[in-house]
Amino acid sequence: MSMATRADDTQSPALHVADSHDLIRVHGARVNNLKDVSIEIPKRRLTVFTGVSGSGKSSLVFDTIAAESQRMINETYSAFVQGFMPTRARPEVDVLEGLTTAIIVDQQRLGADPRSTVGTATDANAMLRILFSRLGQPHIGSPNAFSFNVPSVRASGAITIERGDRKTVKATYTRTGGMCTRCEGRGTVSDIDLTQLFDDSKSLAEGAITIPGYKVDSWWTVGIFIESGFLDPNKPIRKYTKKELQDFLHKEPTKVKVNGVNLTYEGLIPKIQKSMLSKDREALQPHIRAFVDRAVTFTACPECDGTRLSEAARSSRIGGINIADACAMQISDLAEWVRGLDEPSVTPLLSALQQTLDSFVEIGLGYLSLERPSGTLSGGEAQRVKMIRHLGSSLTDVTYVFDEPTIGLHPHDIQRMNDLLLRLRDKGNTVLVVEHKPQTIAIADHVVDLGPGAGTGGGTVCFEGTVEGLRAGGTVTGRHLDDRAALKETVRTPTGRLPIRGATSHNLRDVDVDIPLGVLCVVTGVAGSGKSSLIHGSIPPGAGVVSVDQGAIRGSRRSNPATYTGLLDPIRKAFAKANGVKPALFSANSEGACPNCNGAGVIYTDLAMMAGVASTCEECEGKRFQASVLDHHLGGRDISEVLAMSVTEAEEFFGAGQARTPAAHRILDRLADVGLGYLSLGQPLTTLSGGERQRLKLATHMAEKGGVYVLDEPTTGLHLADVEQLLGLLDRLVDSGKSVIVIEHHQAVMAHADWIIDLGPGAGHDGGRIVFEGTPADLVAARSTLTGEHLAAYVGT
Repeated sequence: MSMATRADDTQSPALHVADSHDLIRVHGARVNNLKDVSIEIPKRRLTVFTGVSGSGKSSLVFDTIAAESQRMINETYSAFVQGFMPTRARPEVDVLEGLTTAIIVDQQRLGADPRSTVGTATDANAMLRILFSRLGQPHIGSPNAFSFNVPSVRASGAITIERGDRKTVKATYTRTGGMCTRCEGRGTVSDIDLTQLFDDSKSLAEGAITIPGYKVDSWWTVGIFIESGFLDPNKPIRKYTKKELQDFLHKEPTKVKVNGVNLTYEGLIPKIQKSMLSKDREALQPHIRAFVDRAVTFTACPECDGTRLSEAARSSRIGGINIADACAMQISDLAEWVRGLDEPSVTPLLSALQQTLDSFVEIGLGYLSLERPSGTLSGGEAQRVKMIRHLGSSLTDVTYVFDEPTIGLHPHDIQRMNDLLLRLRDKGNTVLVVEHKPQTIAIADHVVDLGPGAGTGGGTVCFEGTVEGLRAGGTVTGRHLDDRAALKETVRTPTGRLPIRGATSHNLRDVDVDIPLGVLCVVTGVAGSGKSSLIHGSIPPGAGVVSVDQGAIRGSRRSNPATYTGLLDPIRKAFAKANGVKPALFSANSEGACPNCNGAGVIYTDLAMMAGVASTCEECEGKRFQASVLDHHLGGRDISEVLAMSVTEAEEFFGAGQARTPAAHRILDRLADVGLGYLSLGQPLTTLSGGERQRLKLATHMAEKGGVYVLDEPTTGLHLADVEQLLGLLDRLVDSGKSVIVIEHHQAVMAHADWIIDLGPGAGHDGGRIVFEGTPADLVAARSTLTGEHLAAYVGT
């Protein structure tokens, strides 16, 4: 009977109630520029979100769907655990239903700590350390003995144990670490040029210290040297005794009292080593970075040869290979070495390490090495490194959220990325992808197109459906989906050459090349072929070279396009001149700030482990300025009204009439040139999309004086429609007499070039050679390289 019942059940067409939850429903989303967006996303499908840069894609996918999923997961932990986790407010949305656990793979760079490497950022280094601690000969200790982040520690003394009867016992403690004692695990040592730190002809009171930020009247910097009692503040430094010079430069931290306040005095060199040299160079402010470049020379540590490891850690070997050699290998070679190890006692460890290394190769990062500092990875490489831990995952029914996973990928590698996305979907996962590339949009099961414009002109769903429906839909994305830039009929003639001879940085094989000047030159090749090494590593900075890399724009919620580009300075001066007051009044970070919210415009209330509450400041109504400041006008507008203008409005406002300000107008022109006319001047940088930040950076660098512009993947985050505008901008730069060198994978930029330099043929040690130099037409005709094949297919020849 039970068998018959079961057979009847299997034939029943009725849907189980659990199977009805096959959609993610979003109703009334209003995060950032979204305008009451309501959509239904199918689960266990690949959904691609498209639209121009700034149309609201990230606001919908990351700041609404993924953010709410993560917030709800965090709420399942106890209040004690939540206190240690980032607190998230509920997104502004009426209904969010059908959410699953979200795993976010974004473009955020990996931590740029000097001790962070590709190996430490993944689990590969941890597994290698265990492997060497078990199999390495001679045996030197636990996995800690192979870690360059763990120093060796020895201690001895009496300890009191209070358990029942109190008793004192003598104890010794030792821990063997793998850190090189000379460079403290950084791999480099610094040599400081003292002439860049101070002017020895002056005294401290006369401002002898020339380090940025070291002001005579500041307690924390120069003031502590003057008031410490160790030095004569009125004596020129060149007349210091040996002891005074030692105290000034190298004194150990010592407690002193300055103006009744207890402070710690230490020598100038350890002070700047802690405040500036212990941080990653790229994380420093531009003026501090310029000072460090001037004053400090970094060289490989002579004691560990840059491996970061102690001599003991380097002495232990498996089959003639030590852990430093293993980390220096290209990952594809390391995977082969691990595959050749046969030791039954560590079989589970070897298979886990093998799987991780194979994942690197599979995702197209086999050309990296584990010792590579994680701060030097590009945005696309960092994103793919984060993907590695998910490739072999057995999880199903989770939501994977990707932010432009094809960034930094050659057309040849995009198919590989597409296969990975489809594999994740086919396991039964929901895959949400924010993307601009037609090759990835083409594989979508479902497409959501946002727009129609950017900023306030976007935030609505223009299309929802299949890729075929998008093509016929008439939206901006649909119209441009099949766009193809044609090869130029005539190319420009170079006005000169920039010779590079014997380039050997990273994987370059003694490369000799002449880069043409006065034209648009595109450097291309598969990811890891040596493009950035050739251009950034061989073209000397300075000498009229303006370099716009992929480094992230850093800015708090107080930063906005007006402060970042320097636009606020001429605006403040114009307001001050028109009203006969100080410029500082017109800064929300200075004297003009509303005293209630300190110029933030909102009051933040911290609620411990619960999400903090931000409420609009009642005193200034979110305008950020004191009421008295808003009484001052320029051209009939107050400062808060000017900051609320879009770039296009402000360009007109400062271009003529009473408010005419040429210095401000020039900056606004550049912002409009890069397609940011819709941005409002006071919009916080934290709300800008990746593509908007890239173009804001480009607009700022265009102000620099230089004859050669080096752009690193300027199409990052750009919609197909925006690429056309970028090509127009590059043409205008070249036509104005500049030389433009672009590192790029986008076929539209390649087709538009005057000259192409193609590196390859592969990545890592399979690359590093010039495989083609010439015009795009010659590259297409020859089809001798991977780039040539893909460009020929793109232009349809």
